[in-house]
Amino acid sequence: MPELLENFLNHLNNEIDSLYSCALVSRHLCKISIPILWQDPFSFDQNPLFISQYFSSLDENEKLGLKEYGINIEFPNTLFNYARFLKFLDLNSFEQEVENWINLQLVTYNTNSVTFVFNLLFKLLAESGATLHELGLHYSNYEINPEIFYLLEQNEQFFSRLQGLSFGPMPTYISTYITLLKILAKNATNISSLKIEEIYYNNEAQLRHAIITFIKSQEQLKQFGLFSEEAKIMEAHGIISALKSQKLSLQEVTLESCNFDEEFETLIDCENLEILRIRYCNYVKILAANLNTLEIIGCSIDTSNMVQILQKSGSLLQRLKFESTDNEVWKELSILETLKSFCPNITHLELRRVELSTHLLELIGNLQNLQFLTLLHVNNIPEEDPEIRVMHFAKILPSTLQYLDIRYSCLYTYIETFLNNCYAPLKNLLIHRIDTEKKAKALINFCIRKRTLNYVGVEPKFSPDGNIEKEVEEYVTFVNHECIRVDC
Repeated sequence: MPELLENFLNHLNNEIDSLYSCALVSRHLCKISIPILWQDPFSFDQNPLFISQYFSSLDENEKLGLKEYGINIEFPNTLFNYARFLKFLDLNSFEQEVENWINLQLVTYNTNSVTFVFNLLFKLLAESGATLHELGLHYSNYEINPEIFYLLEQNEQFFSRLQGLSFGPMPTYISTYITLLKILAKNATNISSLKIEEIYYNNEAQLRHAIITFIKSQEQLKQFGLFSEEAKIMEAHGIISALKSQKLSLQEVTLESCNFDEEFETLIDCENLEILRIRYCNYVKILAANLNTLEIIGCSIDTSNMVQILQKSGSLLQRLKFESTDNEVWKELSILETLKSFCPNITHLELRRVELSTHLLELIGNLQNLQFLTLLHVNNIPEEDPEIRVMHFAKILPSTLQYLDIRYSCLYTYIETFLNNCYAPLKNLLIHRIDTEKKAKALINFCIRKRTLNYVGVEPKFSPDGNIEKEVEEYVTFVNHECIRVDC
């Protein structure tokens, strides 16, 4: 059935070779495979000659324009209007592929030739009948011709189904961003995801106004992200305040390297906010709505504020990722006590730079729905006999736990004790290395006893030597930890 085949092949959207093979099987499979192959061609690391397929539909005047820049080639006849299949476009990748294509034509590279081809191809895509789903405005180094802006404004279909928009850092031509945002505010009002990256617009009032106007034009914005480099704290300048217009639809907010001020109190009004991620911001104080997911990494935290957030979220909270820049925060114990008393339904828990204290063990033992546990940089086990504490930790792990990440931790010193006393049905275990026969034997015994462990994730630079790996891999597979790492 065509509907089933299309569903199958959509799952191969990143498997270019497989899709090409499917396209050669029959005419029927070809008609299904080709649109998937051509929905995001600029993001794949491939030969840029595919751009020539687009240019097969150029008229004589446009081909003459290419010849004036030394591009004099015969374009192939095509069976499909490939441009019409485009759904994902990132201007940075688009520009790079245009530059690579020009270089392949053995043409003297210059800004004028790239600008001409860039605009010619952009115009062709805009006129093709394509409808974009995602648009990335990044590192724009070439000026877009006014006729294309007019074309985009008139051709409402091109942006009418746009779901995701991301932009930044600052382009060479700021006016390009401003004009495109004005067009999008008119023709793309159903965006669900907006990401703003490294926009330092302090002296660009027009750009700031265009961003705010665009946010207010949206009808159902669900995801919002404001990102900067960790070393550069970015001011919001009214961007967060504009989210008040999305208070009924906004469900997820991510803030990275931002300067918190009164403007962020706007988030309190977002009635359906479920996911809040705050990374590397300055002193954070915010009373959020009832949250399903909370991530606070690399921030200075007001402990009483954190307690209020956890109490308000209560049994709704299922995912928590937390690391404070203030190492004293854990010594107040109120956060751990609050989690134990108010948040029993956590399934994903990631804590960093925390002691393996009795309060932490009580919390973990109390989380009877816990499936994924990450304890990074556990550098202290406060016990006269730490081995007893590790043994207790291994025994209290919930029977629901499938994933454990204890990399960069002093727990590694006692990994044999842990494995010999762990009864959780782990499927994935992440540790930075297994480097002795004794540790390997403990791992093998755990695999034989539990028969659940599928993968052990290790640091590539700490991969076990050949003999240990060969011995252990009869029972479990070693992989790069990044292949199985689960982020909260």
